[in-house]
Amino acid sequence: MEVVYEDNHIIIVNKRSGEIVQGDKTGDRPLSDIVKDYIKEKYAKPGAVFLGVVHRLDRPVSGLVVFARTSKALSRLNKMFAEGEVHKTYWAITKNAPRDSEGTLTHWLVRNEKQNKSYAYDQEKPNAKKAILKYRVLSHSDNYSLIEVNLMTGRHHQIRCQLAAMGCPIKGDLKYGAPRSNPDGSISLLSRRVEFVHPVSKETIIAEAPLPDDKLWKAFKVES
Repeated sequence: MEVVYEDNHIIIVNKRSGEIVQGDKTGDRPLSDIVKDYIKEKYAKPGAVFLGVVHRLDRPVSGLVVFARTSKALSRLNKMFAEGEVHKTYWAITKNAPRDSEGTLTHWLVRNEKQNKSYAYDQEKPNAKKAILKYRVLSHSDNYSLIEVNLMTGRHHQIRCQLAAMGCPIKGDLKYGAPRSNPDGSISLLSRRVEFVHPVSKETIIAEAPLPDDKLWKAFKVES
């Protein structure tokens, strides 16, 4: 497990593709349990360790996950996430390049629970939720584009669904139209950066995930 930031109230870790953030029906050991074990061992804590899950990443996605280490931080972070005060930036690799190098996507997403998939529509539909993101193309390699995404809303599979609706499915994302899977079962979507005001100290926290150890990610030349 890779810790990117930690203090008495929060801990930010770099999730690997394939890990689940919180326990689910698969019964696989979640990242939250791994983080609890880390805290228990590092600080020699007796008894149960408190850890609050404030957001999740899809299983095939890698990158930053923020956890709360105290109940005070948990309640405040939950409020901050709900009110859009936590700014998350994602990087995605797509086979197709967008028509415009930057822009805003607005769709209405309808979630299909049985398929665990969302569908994007240009106009409002019954039971649809409005989804907005901003994107810009950061770089191109020989065959792919690297796109930066900033979420304005937080919807089920929002980035995966909206980029696919634009004609740019994420590399490896079979569910949303990619032609083939990635060898390790991942999709090429990274929770790259998170920025927020610390819920207790009020300092600005900025954390950044390293790029996956993969030659495709490292093929891109990104202007700083």
